Amino acid sequence: MMALDFVSPLFVPADRPERFEKAAASGADAIILDLEDAVAPQRKDAARVALRADFTSLPVFVRVNGICTPWHKADVAAAARLSVDGIVLPKAEAGDRLDLLLKESAVPVLALIETVRGLAEARRIACLDGVARLVFGSIDFCADLGAAHTREALLAARSELVLASRLAGLPAPIDGVTTAIDDAALATADARHALDLGFGGKLAIHPKQVEPILTGFRPEATEIEWACKVLSSGDGAAAVDGAMVDEPVRIRARGILKRADQ
Repeated sequence: MMALDFVSPLFVPADRPERFEKAAASGADAIILDLEDAVAPQRKDAARVALRADFTSLPVFVRVNGICTPWHKADVAAAARLSVDGIVLPKAEAGDRLDLLLKESAVPVLALIETVRGLAEARRIACLDGVARLVFGSIDFCADLGAAHTREALLAARSELVLASRLAGLPAPIDGVTTAIDDAALATADARHALDLGFGGKLAIHPKQVEPILTGFRPEATEIEWACKVLSSGDGAAAVDGAMVDEPVRIRARGILKRADQ
């Protein structure tokens, strides 16, 4: 798996190094060491010191504090000293400060879109050199907009991130978190909803959510069976189970089998 081709990245508080290896053994396909929301202000320095990336062969990312915070520069410098696969930038918005970060960063930047302005600039941000993937910070976005954290309220925002990613040639974006830790069915349903909209993965905030998220993105047996039938139907127009099949349908079938292989 490529470093940016992940489905269920798991957040781990960067000031809890005893959890790093446990997170890597959770089944997640990437780890995000979090210096931002999961770490109290008085613990920022200790969290920065505790950073390490040698505990796993999985892709490791560091979520730094935002550009306008007093911890940002030290966070970026600390991440640069490690062999990480990238940094996650919260509240990403276009402007000179983001341009400077992208210019100076030696690793890819995952742009976390979690403000109204960030969403409005998502297509521009996605096209910037150095931005490797868009991520939806749905909780913060709702707080900024004053909206409910529901599928209906967030449909337009999610759709815009999928479009922005596709137009820029980026991998499909990563969806935001499900706040319920003990509701596996909800995490799976939320992941399936994100997949249906065109997302390529979903953030996990607890090891319990990893497998349910992966399940939501994993094709069901009936989908795999349908895809195999479609790809066995030839190259031109054909009928499969009473429905017309042509190349666009075969493209979808190939995508389903690719996800099944992953």
